[in-house]
Amino acid sequence: MSNPYFQFKQFTVWHDKCAMKVGTDGVLLGAWAPVDDARRILDVGTGTGLVALMLAQRSDALITAIEIDESAVCQAIENSERSPWSHRITVVQADFNTYKPDEKYDLIVSNPPYFTNSMRCPDHQRNHARHTDTLTYETLVRRASGLLSESGTLAVVLPAEMAESVTHIACACHLSPVRRLNVRTKPDGDVRRVLLAFRRGERPCEANEQASDTLPCEVEELLTEVERHRYSDAYIALTRDYYLHI
Repeated sequence: MSNPYFQFKQFTVWHDKCAMKVGTDGVLLGAWAPVDDARRILDVGTGTGLVALMLAQRSDALITAIEIDESAVCQAIENSERSPWSHRITVVQADFNTYKPDEKYDLIVSNPPYFTNSMRCPDHQRNHARHTDTLTYETLVRRASGLLSESGTLAVVLPAEMAESVTHIACACHLSPVRRLNVRTKPDGDVRRVLLAFRRGERPCEANEQASDTLPCEVEELLTEVERHRYSDAYIALTRDYYLHI
């Protein structure tokens, strides 16, 4: 039986009621997403509340964490209330398709559903968390673009094969890619995950465009493990404030 919780340095994430457990994707996003000058943050599809908790540790922002699944909402609330930042994190049961906040956000983050056309498992809750039926990439980006402040940022973690199409969608919404992190899990492996940060550009852009009137995109590579169970120096540097064993 898997451990019902994951202990970090400053907080604990219980995930026994959630379909999606604590994983590397969420940790990467929580450690990498740009929080500078962010006063209000929205975490879309918070699940256990992991990313919201990580961003609370890294910033002084007020964080709203929304989640459509009732069991996950209860778990995220419990995890938030047990943390040092419960006064800054608000967990809301909501469907992002229809979510209408009163104010704009300086940063919107999401570790979105990622099995676009894969075979479904019999667990409805797990399907809800992993498939894009209830929240497509296009809806995520388009709705996020309307909820960002004038200089706000959208940060997401995606399967590598979806990075270019999501970038095209973002560009059509006047969101230019400003940071990209290509993630490999082993030295000779392919890029499996891509983290992308978008900010409002001066005009629609192309995914590979570097014209003077679009925002420049900083591209980096990250190797998580140099060999099995031995993290790379770069991954250790990125996550050292969170993992107990680093």
